[in-house]
Amino acid sequence: MKNLLRYALTRILLTIPMLWVLLTLVFVVLRVMPGDPVSAMIGGHAPERVIEEQKEKLGLNRPILVQYFAYLGDLARLDLGNSMIYNQKVSQPLLEKLPATLELTIVGMGFTMLIGIPLGAYAASRRRTGRDFGIRLFGNVAYCIPVFWMGLMLQLVFGIWLNLLPIAGRTGPRVYASEFQKTGFYLLDTLIAGQWASFGDVAVHLLLPSLTLGIVLSGIFIRLTRANMLDTLKADYVLAARARGIPERRVVYGHALKNAFIPVLTMLGLQFAALLAGAILTETTFSWPGMGRLLVERIYLRDYPTIQGVIVMFAFFVSIVSLIVDLIYAVIDPRVRY
Repeated sequence: MKNLLRYALTRILLTIPMLWVLLTLVFVVLRVMPGDPVSAMIGGHAPERVIEEQKEKLGLNRPILVQYFAYLGDLARLDLGNSMIYNQKVSQPLLEKLPATLELTIVGMGFTMLIGIPLGAYAASRRRTGRDFGIRLFGNVAYCIPVFWMGLMLQLVFGIWLNLLPIAGRTGPRVYASEFQKTGFYLLDTLIAGQWASFGDVAVHLLLPSLTLGIVLSGIFIRLTRANMLDTLKADYVLAARARGIPERRVVYGHALKNAFIPVLTMLGLQFAALLAGAILTETTFSWPGMGRLLVERIYLRDYPTIQGVIVMFAFFVSIVSLIVDLIYAVIDPRVRY
């Protein structure tokens, strides 16, 4: 237990400099890029005096080091600052949009696991057969497809041609979130409120965007699970289980898959960052009101504090998930603690 606590503390301390480097890079890149919030607000043809007055008001005319340390000071007080475009705290839109992105990411991760892990295990159990080659081909193609293109194809097939699923938004026009919204996670809120019709509407709207993320990222888990299963299926205990006459399905999914799952678990944490990155494009494609769409909108407006706030939030959740996965890994395999 002592070693596990020391390992957890070390991982937490290593997270702090990683976040600092990321925030510093984002801060510098935003300010050296062409354009600024003033030009986005009042246009580039405004009188120079008006532009300078607005920059003075927003603090953009101060030296970049002064702006940087002021920003770090605000972060130390857990203050993400104020939007340069809208009269609101940065935390306000983040808290409004965060549940939508997390809900999409969590369900997308569920689809990733449901598609990638069973297919990878099945391919390994049917090594060098037509089914194995077919699954591997699907995994390679899925991993190479851009997430926005996959989203557009699913919209075209299931939304336009078959007219089975909605292609945009988080709810239909007859569902009012104000009637059930408590946590911001619509699936959970509708369950708590017992509004089954609204739950079905929310689930149907969530299906295509989350399936888009799940299919694209399932490719890497198909390959990873298959590779680890091939090694595990050669282990002595698997051969012994087969010699005792245990059914092949139980050997593959009950014995081998459990031991092959440890590296896959580590990759799940690493791919959480890819899911958040994919959510940005997916939310834009499906008009999903989450943080990814907010980030894209504020990039166009050069709203520095909000852009930095979204990056901070993304980095924080990626770090938390990575830490949780590492701790679970340390519990499963005590060797990583030393």
